[in-house]
Amino acid sequence: MHHSARTARRSTVRAARRFALVVPLVCALSALVSCTKQEAALTTPCGVVVDGSGSAAAVKEGFDSEAKLKDSLVEFLTDQKCGTVDYAPITRSSRSSSCRQRQVDLDPPHDANTDQKVQRADAQHDAAVAALAELKCARTQNGSDVWGALARIGEAVPDDGDTPKLLVVSDFAQADPEFLLSHQDLTTEGRRSKVIDSLVKKRGLPGIEGMDVFPVGLGMQYGRKPSEADDFESFWVQALEGRAKAHVDNEYRR
Repeated sequence: MHHSARTARRSTVRAARRFALVVPLVCALSALVSCTKQEAALTTPCGVVVDGSGSAAAVKEGFDSEAKLKDSLVEFLTDQKCGTVDYAPITRSSRSSSCRQRQVDLDPPHDANTDQKVQRADAQHDAAVAALAELKCARTQNGSDVWGALARIGEAVPDDGDTPKLLVVSDFAQADPEFLLSHQDLTTEGRRSKVIDSLVKKRGLPGIEGMDVFPVGLGMQYGRKPSEADDFESFWVQALEGRAKAHVDNEYRR
């Protein structure tokens, strides 16, 4: 009986030790599954406008829209917590351009075990590929109808939730077959207002009221003429904020 009791005690000790080893392992595996942190939903509707005009080429006189796009897009999508992104090209006739990319969902459906960081990084990569494809197409149609592109992106981006954010990769040199901004007098607020009146009368206002517009490359063609650059920028601020009722933010201006 004494031997049996001693054997029973050893068995109990061995079982306890096995249990002590198993419990941390189970807890670790449980934590691995349950602690796959679910990120807060991305709900900001975003839009990207890309300039395919000659002035956007990678040449000395241009501002290289492709380089600017690559440099700013992912930062913009991340900072602004973009949940979706739509696209519009700047061409000679932006609203009717055949260059079209589908909306990209930057916060795709997922389950409790999804690694959202990886999933979202993949979605941002898809968004960058789509943006470059839009730019490649825009370059085949040339021209610089910035006003039409703003109207088109305003129609594409949902505006029934969070404030939409628009990244506009362009020097903003409006130069379509019917209107050349470089031929206009932008030297005073009154004269700029008349130019805006002319655009609105012919084309209407882009539907971007309440949206945040982030220009990249605005006025780069005036790098050697500061006074003209000031008038040019004042024109666009007056047009976008004063008339279209959007908000201009230079956070990503390069």
